Amino acid sequence: MTTFGESHGEAVGGVVDGMPAGVAIDEEFIQAELRRRRPGQSALTTSRNEADKVELLSGIFEGRSTGAPIGFIVRNTNQRSQDYDALRDIFRPSHADFTYMAKYGIRDHRGGGRASARITISRCVGGALAKLVLRQCGITVRAYTSQVGDIAVDGDYRRLNLDAIDENAVRCPDAEKAKEMEALIARVKADGDSIGGTITGVVQGCPAGLGEPEFGKLHAQLAAAMLSINAAKGFDYGAGFSGLTMRGSEQNDSFIINNGKIATATNYSGGIQGGISNGEDIYFRVAFKPTATILRSQATVTVDGRTTRFKAAGRHDPCVLPRAVPIVEAMAAMVVADNLLMQQARHRNDKDVAKDVFSY
Repeated sequence: MTTFGESHGEAVGGVVDGMPAGVAIDEEFIQAELRRRRPGQSALTTSRNEADKVELLSGIFEGRSTGAPIGFIVRNTNQRSQDYDALRDIFRPSHADFTYMAKYGIRDHRGGGRASARITISRCVGGALAKLVLRQCGITVRAYTSQVGDIAVDGDYRRLNLDAIDENAVRCPDAEKAKEMEALIARVKADGDSIGGTITGVVQGCPAGLGEPEFGKLHAQLAAAMLSINAAKGFDYGAGFSGLTMRGSEQNDSFIINNGKIATATNYSGGIQGGISNGEDIYFRVAFKPTATILRSQATVTVDGRTTRFKAAGRHDPCVLPRAVPIVEAMAAMVVADNLLMQQARHRNDKDVAKDVFSY
């Protein structure tokens, strides 16, 4: 996928290449995925009011993908660029203002320009298309807020009802923890501050054999995808960092036969061994920092090197996690779909990839 656009430009959009031909394109599903990411969906998010209506421009005929590139745009309709006029000559702490200027010698100060989280709209469209492919193969990709500040969901994802992820504003399937998280975010917002946390992703139904054995390891691809999301600061999968105190005898996943198939008795590996999927659930966590924009006075410097102070204005998320959940899902879906198609292409014998992928 290639993306384009800025936060306060005319539109954001992208081009998805390599979509198999013949996939039924559910436009309402794609729009629903965008609604999960859109601003203004609750008191916990920015009040920017955007419909985020996707316009599919190419690569689709009579409701199905043609195999040609799928181009799309989502128009920006509720920009308030004047809120950022005072930032034209100021580098905001922990934003990309200085680094963009250092790299390009110019920057769009309106809402962060290209570095804005609004650009992730395109990822959600690409992810929705990937989910439509994976749906044909019985593969599901879901993510949920598992921690905000010091409030964390206890236990592993298997005890949770993942169908309940979207039943609250924070997107946590543990209803009681969700209430605590929402209350914490509300307090932080009232203080003009921000807070971070963790999102857990779960891929179920993924076959064994996906991923490359060296530099294209499946977990490395997932890590690169997740760390490319705005505000993402860390990634681990399987037992991850929490397994560092375990011994090998405790963490090794013994092989068993389950319903006539090779499986593992435990899944500390997180569904990936040697960089290749083993057929078990793939689960991972992504750490997100507190939103860099806070409504408090902060020290900084100007473009010409003068020290100053500034206080942000405009509309901002006090916590990115509720709106980042569908973005994490989207990136994971694209990684898995890419690897599924590459594996199919590797093993086909002059078959059509689009037909082959559905019989995987």
